[in-house]
Parts: sequence; C-alpha cells; structure tokens
Amino acid sequence: MTTHSPNAIREMITVKLTDRGHSQPVADDQSLFFSGLLDSLAATEIMMLLESDFGIDLADADFDITELDTIAQIEALASRASVQA
Repeated sequence: MTTHSPNAIREMITVKLTDRGHSQPVADDQSLFFSGLLDSLAATEIMMLLESDFGIDLADADFDITELDTIAQIEALASRASVQA
C-alpha cells in the first residue's frame, strides 16, 4: 500500500473534472457520479486509487458504492482506512 494524503483524491477528481470540461469548483458534498459530472471510467480509476494507495478493499460485501458519490465521502472513506492501517 502506498500512503498518499486525501489531497491526492481531490487532485485526481479535479483533473478528471477538468478533462471533461468542468472548470467550476465542486463542493465537497456535491454529487460527482449520480449527477453525471464523472462517468464510470472515472469511478473505476478512483476506486483503483483507493485500493492501491489506501488499502481499501472495495470487494467487501458490505461496501456500498453510493459512498463514493462526493469528495467528502471519498475522503472520509480514505481517512477511515488510514486510521485502521
């Protein structure tokens, strides 16, 4: 597991939004995926970052994909994993 700060998550999301032509700031609690700002490819890339850099096992049967819809939710998930490690 590589240890990165939750800022890596925010930076990755910002780059993905910019690549898709979204230049406006995104609030921490603004929907990323259900709103259509990001697509399933971006979701997969973010999930891979969470698994490789934060050691989060997203294959866990108790994991709920809706926990990844906002920056705040993603950062909270990464923080919880960092504390448990």
